[in-house]
Amino acid sequence: MPRIALYALVVCVLAVVAAVVSFAQGSLLGIVWVLIAGLSSNMTWFYVRRHRLATATASDAG
Repeated sequence: MPRIALYALVVCVLAVVAAVVSFAQGSLLGIVWVLIAGLSSNMTWFYVRRHRLATATASDAG
């Protein structure tokens, strides 16, 4: 897994935790954290898929 995908995954997990804490305290700021979690989740999947395609292409060419 590429390093940037790991960073995005960490951001996603931290954003989910922040959203849970925010909603538990009764703040609607958790909505922003949910949006950040969704964005970072999509980034994680993008970089993982890109890495898989690059390694598959490299192994087919070689």
